[in-house]
Order: sequence, then C-alpha cells, then structure tokens
Amino acid sequence: MKLHTFAVYVEDQPGVLNRVSSLFRRRGFNIHSLSVGSSASAGISRMTIVVPTDAPGATRIRALLDKLVPVVRVDDLSDRPAVVRDLALIRVAASHESRAAVMQLVQVFDARIVDVAPASLVVEICASEAKVDGLVEVLRPYGVLEMVRTGRVAMDRGSAIEPWQGVPARTDADNAPGLACSV
Repeated sequence: MKLHTFAVYVEDQPGVLNRVSSLFRRRGFNIHSLSVGSSASAGISRMTIVVPTDAPGATRIRALLDKLVPVVRVDDLSDRPAVVRDLALIRVAASHESRAAVMQLVQVFDARIVDVAPASLVVEICASEAKVDGLVEVLRPYGVLEMVRTGRVAMDRGSAIEPWQGVPARTDADNAPGLACSV
C-alpha cells in the first residue's frame, strides 16, 4: 500500500467536511491525514487528503469524491511532481543544561524556536514528513512533552497543470436556478 495524496476543491458550506469524511468511513478507507483551508477562489475550500491504498483503491476514491455534490474538483497528486510539506509544533523539555544542545539540533534541521519557557522550548518545523520525523526522533531523548502536526499539504510543482481558476464550477441538475457555485 502506498500513501495517495488528493487535492479536493469543495464548495465552502456547512457539512462538507462531514460528507467527505463519511464517504471514506462508509467505504472502509482510513484517512492518514486531512488538512482543510481556504483556496485562492472565494467560496471554495481546499482539502488535502492522504489515504493508504493501492492504485485501484485510489481510482475508486477519486471517482467517489467526484460524485459528491459539494466537490468541484479532485486531483490525485501521488504520481506527479509536487511540493509536499508538514508543519509541526513540538514542546521539548529543556533544562538549563540541555537547552543549548536542543537549540543546536533545531538549527541543524532548519527549524526554529517559537516559544521559550523556564523548563521547555516550542519548536516549529515546516518540512517534508521524513525531516519532521527525524527531528522528533532526535528530540525524544530530551523529552517531547507535546506535539501537534498539520498532516501533509501538497501542491503541484511549477506549472504542471492549468490554473485552477479557469475550471468552471460543477452544476447539478438538482440545484435550483441561480444557486450553483460560481468561481
């Protein structure tokens, strides 16, 4: 099984996240990570969904997502050149004696310290998942007290696809006239 990354553009309306996640639950797919935020177009949100599955499973997921009414567009970024990042905030125990060593490790990983307390430091890193995992592993001996990660976010490299803004919004026969999403 391979991790497949989907960029899913959806109409920004209540209940869309529930509808999308329920689709995965009903079909027995596990979501490895899910990140949702605004897109460049007003009224459209972008979900980055990472799912462990094989190629036929990825094709099935894409087809199922395309059928959901609030979904405007689905891109499978798994086999395309993409910029992929994960953001993590890590609270590390840092006594007076260990603080310098932790700060050196943070610098080696191109991370940064965003909060300093008497007994801990909060480290921020935005990098590949492997690099974030590496930083977490070298910080474990000092005591990782708390950690939060965004999960994978991804975008095509360069101009691999036409700009998203040129894609017309989906219209559905069941929508009342004038209620279709316009991009």
